[in-house]
Amino acid sequence: MIDRIFQEFSRKSGLPPGSVVLVGEEKEQASTIQFVRYSESDCSEQEYLRVNDLPDDAGPGTVTWIHMNGIHHPQVVEELGIKFDFHSLVLEDIVNTGHRPKIDDWDDYLFLIVKSLIYNEQTTLVMPGHISIICAADIVFSFQESGPDLFMSVRERIRTGKGRIRKKKVDYLVYSLLDTIVDGYYSLLEKIGDRIEDLEDAILENNTHEAFHRIHELKREMTVIRKSIWPVRDLISRLEKNDWLVADNTRYYLRDVYDHVIQSIDIVETFRDMLSNLHEMTISFNSNKMNEIMKVLTIIATIFIPLTFIAGVYGMNFKYMPELDWRWGYFAVLSFMFLIGSLMGYYFKVKKWF
Repeated sequence: MIDRIFQEFSRKSGLPPGSVVLVGEEKEQASTIQFVRYSESDCSEQEYLRVNDLPDDAGPGTVTWIHMNGIHHPQVVEELGIKFDFHSLVLEDIVNTGHRPKIDDWDDYLFLIVKSLIYNEQTTLVMPGHISIICAADIVFSFQESGPDLFMSVRERIRTGKGRIRKKKVDYLVYSLLDTIVDGYYSLLEKIGDRIEDLEDAILENNTHEAFHRIHELKREMTVIRKSIWPVRDLISRLEKNDWLVADNTRYYLRDVYDHVIQSIDIVETFRDMLSNLHEMTISFNSNKMNEIMKVLTIIATIFIPLTFIAGVYGMNFKYMPELDWRWGYFAVLSFMFLIGSLMGYYFKVKKWF
């Protein structure tokens, strides 16, 4: 995994700053552009395949939202940046899927990077997604790495006029996008919690071999989740303090998202502690199991020590041994050995050594 990360970044080696080069996994998904323009009384929506077909100006008294799904064609992102005059460093970060979440103030607009987290039911793996948001005075751009439209619910609210979104400005739209992403964290963590509970049951059923590998997988996934969620706390905190874009009545909603992020971080840390405890429990169970095996082997070896001694004595090739000529000597020795073994076994049982 580490080698793959460095191989992806090596694509930009030697290139000048602001080079729009995809950093991340290449996917065969066509780039689609959703154009939404709305006001309190009206809403229009259209899908575009070419950047040049997009309207150049924002309608007066309206909010415009341009959502691009599929950033694996850097030339399309570059065309969009040229059309709307985005800085080349912003475009570079949009196609860098390994970039950590952040917020930058570029005088005329704000640039945000956030990570979405989606749970793959088939592979039971966490799939992080790269989301970029550009917010200007009356227009919002969002860039989704790939996959199903993450903001379909927001678009549906705009289309049907539900809630406050059509009565608000761009700051509320940005809040809605962030809120959708953070709500996805809760859904993901709920599924991770179910897997941890199943893991506890597997350990209690002494299925420690399988549990050990599942713990390792979950710890790696929790590392990915933590790296994705943790920086969002500072991002929303800085966004809330922005004066020229965020209205006072929107700060309350951003504060609510901030609280949800803090709760998500607390859940992540709790799960990490639980996995560490389960890891130690698994090692302890394996050690106890090995100790039980060694105890049984030790008891067997201890019982056979006097029996081996007796057998060794009568195995010596001395000419004169009285019991050798006794008719019942063989049976007497075997009976004596059986008696010793039984008494030792009874003693160990009384002492609860097994």
